[in-house]
Parts: sequence; structure tokens; C-alpha cells
Amino acid sequence: MNDRNTEVLEQYEMEVSSARRGRGAWICETDRGLKLLREYKGTKKRLEFEEEVLNVLKDEGLTQVDQYVRNREGELQSVGQDGLRYIVKDWFSERECDVRDEAEILRAVAQIARLHRILRGVKVREEWNLGSILAEPMEEEMKRHNRELRRARSFISARRGKSDFELCVIGNFSLFFDQALEAQRGLERMAREGREPEHYLCHGELNQHHILMGDQDTPIIEFNRMHLGVQAADLYHFIRKAMEKHSWNLELGMKMLEAYDRILPMGETEREYLYYLFLYPEKYLKQINFYFNANKAWIPARNVEKLKNLEQQQEDRNRFLSRIRG
Repeated sequence: MNDRNTEVLEQYEMEVSSARRGRGAWICETDRGLKLLREYKGTKKRLEFEEEVLNVLKDEGLTQVDQYVRNREGELQSVGQDGLRYIVKDWFSERECDVRDEAEILRAVAQIARLHRILRGVKVREEWNLGSILAEPMEEEMKRHNRELRRARSFISARRGKSDFELCVIGNFSLFFDQALEAQRGLERMAREGREPEHYLCHGELNQHHILMGDQDTPIIEFNRMHLGVQAADLYHFIRKAMEKHSWNLELGMKMLEAYDRILPMGETEREYLYYLFLYPEKYLKQINFYFNANKAWIPARNVEKLKNLEQQQEDRNRFLSRIRG
């Protein structure tokens, strides 16, 4: 650890015995347990919002969250000699969830449901600045992505001497773009009819990296994207990652939904909303974005295979989609 970070840690009531790099930060062994030191570029109000919600989670029994540590002056952030701002928070030695392990996946989904159940009881406060924590409507995000897909198709169609990747895009574009449009229009219709699920606080980035597996506990970390939105989106992001790793295995998908429902049952509108999220071809969109951000003269063969695999997995994916609404 460099002198700059040592100087920052001296502003806290703890003794540091060792430190190592990790997650773009420093993970520190201290006499008050494992801590994480990281540069912070957000606002003080945002930190106060996160701390208040994390305190509620701990009070309600979800004790394993990466709560912020206040310094000797009682502040949530500390300024180093370099003028940069830093935060310190509780950290954990548990490993990330293995999305190839069914038992760990189901345990993680159950913990997501517990998190959501507690977050539903958190009252939104005016001083949090609603505009800063309100998520963009998902249908608006889809509309923006669909414009990107249209531009990609137009660009590739106009190119001469198309690569294997570009030929593959032209070959299966209609299949995935039709799904993208249906998903967008479905969410727009729900919003227009006033059937969008109620908004609650959401984690904002629930994936296997932010749900940890311990012998007894299942910590959830990194609430820096917490926002007010539809909690089904949280669930979708985690389940989609797992389903992609398991080739859209229907049995596993239904087990995950059942594990969530046992703790926090989803209503009809939440199921419909979740259906449109899964219908949207997000993995296809990511491949198109990779293409635009890469050297178009050379696209790795594995990316062509990824596009082909998406098409081959449609039958299994469609079976899962047909069961989501119950």
C-alpha cells in the first residue's frame, strides 16, 4: 500500500495490519475486521442515501451488507493529500456465487427475494432527491437500444465484402429485432394501461459478482447503483446470467422462479413485466455493440460462434419464456 492510502486510513478508528489490491481498490485487514478502501467520485448525498438504506437492511436482519465506515470526524468520505476523496466500507472474505452450481444459484435467488422484501418496506424520503434515484423506464431504454440495432443493420447492409460476422448479423437480424420490438411495445402497453409493477428500491446490479457465498451467510455487496424501479429487473439480471451459463435449462429456470416466489410471491403484472425483460435479446445487442466498438476489419471467430449459438438456443429460450407468466 502506498503512503497516500496509508494517510487516508489513518483518519479512521482502526489499526491496519495488511492490505492487498482487489476490485479496483484496497482490501485491508484491520482490528475491526476486513475493510475496503476505494476512491469515490459521487456525491455526499448519495452516500448518505446508501448508508441509510443499508442501516435498514441490517436492522431488518440482512446483516451481511458492505456498510460504510465513518472516519474520526464522523464523515462518510475522507480527503487524501492528493485532494481525492475516498470511502471505507465493511468487506467480506466469502467468494462470489458460482453460477454453474445449481445449489448456489438457488441460494442466491432466495437472498435476492429477502433483500427485495425488506426494500419494499423502506419509505422513500424527499431529501434523497427522487430524480437522482429514479430509474429510466425500461421501455425507454429498449427504444434507445432498438435505434442502435437499426443503425447497425443499415451500416452492415451498406458494407461491401461482408465478414462472416456481418453475414451472420444480416442472416438472423429479423429474428432478434422482432423480439426486441415486441418487448419494447409490451412494456409500453403496460405503462400506457397503468399496469406497470409498483416501484420500490432495487439493488441495481445484481449479478454473481455481488452475491457472495459463505458457510452460513450470503452477503450482498456494491449498492452504488441502488435506485427506485421495478424489482423484477434485479431478478432478471441475475437469472439471465445463470440461464445463459446453463443453455436456458427450463427446469433450472423454474426452480429459480419458485425459490423467489416462496419468499416474495410475484403477481401477474410482475410476471408479465419479467417476461418482456427476458424476451428482449440483450445478449444479441451486446454482440452488436462489441462489433461497433471493435476493429471491424477483424472480428474474432468466437464472436461469430456466439451469434450462431444464440440462434441455436432459441428453442430452449422460447420454452422458458412460455412458462414465465405461469
